[in-house]
Amino acid sequence: MKNYRDHYFLKAKLEHYPARSVYKLQELDRRFRIFKKGMRVLDLGAAPGSWTLYAAEKTGSQGFVLGADLKSTETAFPPQVLFLQEDVHKPSPQFAALLRDRGPFQVVLSDMAPATTGHRVTDQARSSALCREAFGVARICLERGGSFVLKVFMGPDVKKLSDDLRLCFDAVKSFKPAGSRPESMETFYAALGFRGRGSESQITGLFP
Repeated sequence: MKNYRDHYFLKAKLEHYPARSVYKLQELDRRFRIFKKGMRVLDLGAAPGSWTLYAAEKTGSQGFVLGADLKSTETAFPPQVLFLQEDVHKPSPQFAALLRDRGPFQVVLSDMAPATTGHRVTDQARSSALCREAFGVARICLERGGSFVLKVFMGPDVKKLSDDLRLCFDAVKSFKPAGSRPESMETFYAALGFRGRGSESQITGLFP
């Protein structure tokens, strides 16, 4: 049985974050300078809320963070955060209105991951599908010049995903934080400098 009560788990408890994943985003932010005060942030796959809390801290009271996840959370958020239990790919009218009225966003985050089966190929394929869906949301919701951070499970589909991201962003960097467990398939992409709607015109089969 694997012991997941590691240094990052214990540190998250001491610092009152609901999950150790916060330190992955912290490393990404230190490396790529994702956040600034006053930014509007959309956090996909936000539960239990560690990334949402970190984004709220970094963007401050003048910022706004909209978190969404299929799961609910009991995490207490500051006033500049709105968390909704939502399917971001089939948004309710309320959520669609929020995306329209509070966007565009300067940052879109996606820590979404499939329910893993233990079958590597299946899990990679499901992760790839989630990444494509998150990419579609980012394309619609990001403002020009914005950043997109997403988690991927490494596999045969990742090369095409990174190539497509490079058609839409000025820079695309891959990074595996120290907070990721060594045995994990996950890595992260930081796509910086969104070129705006229409930049994906060379991509085929990405959006319906």
